[in-house]
Amino acid sequence: MATVAFHTLGCKVNHYETEAIWQLFKTGGYDRVEFENTSDVYVINTCTVTNTGDKKSRQVIRRAIRKNPNAVIAVTGCYAQTSPAEIMAIPGVDIVVGTQDRVKLLDYIEQFKVEREPINAVGNIMKNRVYEELDVPAFTDRTRASLKIQEGCNNFCTFCIIPWARGLMRSRDPKEVVVHQAEQLVEAGYKELVLTGIHTGGYGDDLKDYNLAMLLRDLEKVDGLKRIRISSIEASQITDEIIEVLTNSKKVVRHLHIPIQSGSDTVLKRMRRKYTMDFFGDRIEKLKIALPGLAVTSDVIVGFPGETEEEFMETYNFIEKYKFSELHVFPYSKRTGTPAARMEDQVDEDVKNERVHRLITLSDQLAKEYASRFEGEVLEVIPETKLENGLYEGYSDNYMKVVFPASEEMVGEIVKVKISKSGYPFSEGQFVTVVKDFPLQQASNI
Repeated sequence: MATVAFHTLGCKVNHYETEAIWQLFKTGGYDRVEFENTSDVYVINTCTVTNTGDKKSRQVIRRAIRKNPNAVIAVTGCYAQTSPAEIMAIPGVDIVVGTQDRVKLLDYIEQFKVEREPINAVGNIMKNRVYEELDVPAFTDRTRASLKIQEGCNNFCTFCIIPWARGLMRSRDPKEVVVHQAEQLVEAGYKELVLTGIHTGGYGDDLKDYNLAMLLRDLEKVDGLKRIRISSIEASQITDEIIEVLTNSKKVVRHLHIPIQSGSDTVLKRMRRKYTMDFFGDRIEKLKIALPGLAVTSDVIVGFPGETEEEFMETYNFIEKYKFSELHVFPYSKRTGTPAARMEDQVDEDVKNERVHRLITLSDQLAKEYASRFEGEVLEVIPETKLENGLYEGYSDNYMKVVFPASEEMVGEIVKVKISKSGYPFSEGQFVTVVKDFPLQQASNI
């Protein structure tokens, strides 16, 4: 039987799509092997969000070619979409597919085996207006499932290459596909679904009379689904309607990832972001009323071109004031092909690194403060990973990592855990009980 090995770089959407591509190979009769093993086919799913992403992608491609020079080397993903010629120029690359037409990958492999001619199957993503269906009925990770609901982004922030790699906003069909796939995943045993996409909060912008708030209401009705997590949502897309849905929801968890990028209005303008800090603060205040105990995590870019110490301190003070629970902090790095890379006033690397350290220190302090609010409380946790000495780790609904004694059969289930010692990067807990579903048969007899 033919074998296939995968390597995924970059974001959660890429990881989701690798799972989807694996489903195609599985149906085609392939066996999956580890990337470090010799395989008949290697699929490298690339990232292009930074110049370093491009470089790492090239390194992984070369590693696959060295592993088995006779293998079919197929490259897909964002870097493949933006720079197909660069990848085709690497000796040993056989097939390049971008961020569309991945359903044809097996056909391309068969075509290559016959013709022995490299195939560049990358088309103009900007012309694409249709969501490419890539189904994932089950995941290698058995504790939470991702559900991709949209593709592409219309924002064109000045630091970002992604619209050129992913194209414009395309939403997945709500009833036929999204809700149906959610039901399938719940049937496969998943208790938590993570709604994901390139610009998740923009879901429905291209649909008639349907939006993210309506999708959340429809998912709320899916029997057996316990948790809905939104992977990321822009502040500009947290409408009053979304806040109302969150207020009434029994399933959306107390955790939202809202990328801030900067806490300074002047920097946001240079980034071409679509909100002000007044608006962002107002949304956080309303969200914390809608979801008491809410954890807000965020992404921050430090040292964007022209960022002064005052502008940086605006970011620092805003984050401290609104008590974010954790930050992903990135020093700004030039992305070739974006307006920000051509801006004057690039910030010195030493200044960037010093600011990054200050924000990471703040993030650690805020994460500890947030966790301390739950010491002595009972949280619902899904055990994911086995550690040593009978301990398991998993995430609570409000995205705290908790380590506690559990057993193998609890993995993927929702269990109640009392937080005995709060901390960061993880809190310690004691197992209380498994949250059992109320049997439907009983309900009908009452």
